[in-house]
Amino acid sequence: MKVSIIGGGGLVGSMTAYALQCGGVVSSICLIDANQDAALGQATDLLHGASLVADQRISAGAMSEVASSNIVVITAGLRRKPDESRLDLINRNVDLFLTLLDQVKAAGLKDSSYLVVVSNPVDVLTYLAVQRAGLPWQRVIGLGTQLDTARFRSYLARRLQAPPTQVQALILGEHGDSMVPIWSSATIAGLPLEQWPGFNPTVQREVFEETKTAGAQLIKLKGGSGFGVGLSIREVVHALALDSRRVLPVSTLQSGVYGIRDVCLSVPTVLGCGGVRQQIELPLTQKERLGLMQSARVLRETIDQVEQRIGAVRANGKSTIAVQPASAKSIGHAIPRAAWQAEKK
Repeated sequence: MKVSIIGGGGLVGSMTAYALQCGGVVSSICLIDANQDAALGQATDLLHGASLVADQRISAGAMSEVASSNIVVITAGLRRKPDESRLDLINRNVDLFLTLLDQVKAAGLKDSSYLVVVSNPVDVLTYLAVQRAGLPWQRVIGLGTQLDTARFRSYLARRLQAPPTQVQALILGEHGDSMVPIWSSATIAGLPLEQWPGFNPTVQREVFEETKTAGAQLIKLKGGSGFGVGLSIREVVHALALDSRRVLPVSTLQSGVYGIRDVCLSVPTVLGCGGVRQQIELPLTQKERLGLMQSARVLRETIDQVEQRIGAVRANGKSTIAVQPASAKSIGHAIPRAAWQAEKK
């Protein structure tokens, strides 16, 4: 199985490639980036360790590699400018994403491929990809709260001195401020979380706050998330490649679970061959259900704003993003290099 990573020269893209290399499941990893040297450098570095890990083909390439890819992962995104509003950043990332999506389609994205969206705002971009990629909605998957859930479990394990792999707890909804912690089904080694020694309302409050602000903290400390997001993406890719039917909190189109429709957000989702095989409606407390509905409202409002602006721009006959002519050193697409700095999660 071949995986191509768009934005593979950046932090998130290269960490994803490394996580997939260490996983040893996929047979081919291709890094695609407007900064050809960065993609080639990352691919070469990975290649140096190939004999120590798995029998995989690792390369850097052009957007044309999409045509022979089974899974396409989009990690490219823009950084927030000083004094820029959240909506302005969303609009710029939407413009970049739609341009990339057009190029992915033009390159020959197969009907049997999977599209994994990582760039932020991931729920909004996943929704736009469902509408525009030309794939069945089940094959368009946003990373969603998979990363938030991984952080949540790790912080709980550290705080409660528990084995991280035996912590089962979920973050659902938006990958953003309205994310919802699902305390009602959380367990450690099969035991209800509230029965675990040391768990109390203070721990509950502080661990969720750590989770919610984790991305901003990493941006402050080291420029953004790398290891955690790479491993989180690997979970999604491996579930698709192996038809493992794992239940993951990924962002997908909602059509009635919890009464939510016409947005993409994270609910427990069975992933395997064909993509989304089932969306599971867990019993939730009233507070958790209301939080999930609020997440859906927030996302629907943002999507409405974005779609209204896209429609206005196209009605005026303008491109959604200014692009430069491809140079002799380009890799088959015309996104300015500055626009391809890896999305910080």
